[in-house]
Amino acid sequence: MQQIIYFFIRNKNFLLFAVLFIVSILLTIQTHNYHNDKFISSANAITGGIFKFKNNLTDYFYLGTANEKLLEENLMLRQQLEKFSNLSPVPALDTLGIPKFEYLTSTVINNNYSKTKNQITLDKGSRGGIQIDMGVVSTHGLVGIVSDVSKNYSTVQSILNTKSRINAKLKKSNHFGTLIWNTKEPNVVQLIDIPRLAKIEKGDTIITGGRSTIFPEGILIGSVQDFHLDKDDNYYYVNIKLFNDMTSLQYVYLIKNNEAAEIMKLEKGVEDAD
Repeated sequence: MQQIIYFFIRNKNFLLFAVLFIVSILLTIQTHNYHNDKFISSANAITGGIFKFKNNLTDYFYLGTANEKLLEENLMLRQQLEKFSNLSPVPALDTLGIPKFEYLTSTVINNNYSKTKNQITLDKGSRGGIQIDMGVVSTHGLVGIVSDVSKNYSTVQSILNTKSRINAKLKKSNHFGTLIWNTKEPNVVQLIDIPRLAKIEKGDTIITGGRSTIFPEGILIGSVQDFHLDKDDNYYYVNIKLFNDMTSLQYVYLIKNNEAAEIMKLEKGVEDAD
């Protein structure tokens, strides 16, 4: 103990300098957007490389599960193709022949689900076509929204995040609400702002509402586990059991809305006019 005290006494000037230097760097990062962005980008690159290395070591042991998911995905796609073939041979395109939504694939290399603001790290970044605000889904349903991108990696704000706010609705009706998470369980999220006039039953399916530029309408989220409405309340509080197992994500799909920029530009013009 005495040697430790002597060490601090002998090196007090250097230690004071080191502390002040670290504090100055932290203050610079926090108060300057440019430095903050560079720090986040560098951190993503470093942590992304570590997570990818860890993921490569353990990926072999999950090949069986991955194959099952791929088989399930192929079955779902075949069922969808069968439905479309009975409706129309021409998919929905815009006037230039470009599909409204495009899809990219990526692999999850790190997944948090035990915090209050959980993030997911993917093995693709801007070089792979990933952009901020892309929607992220898996075979079974909703996952989150891309929050940050570096050249080779990207992070996703999980739906298990207290900042997450996603438009959702009852599949059997057009009653919309907002999807949030109360941090209690990783397989249960909450739907709020559903008016008391709506008819809700246990087991009802919840899907994305399509009232945003991020997710198309109809992506599966989960089913109603339970709900309550106090006497003086005008809106339901609904617990939703997720179709996705958010604790075992491996492969995801990213959604690019090719009309997002046009829609946002139009809406911004209306807001400026107001």
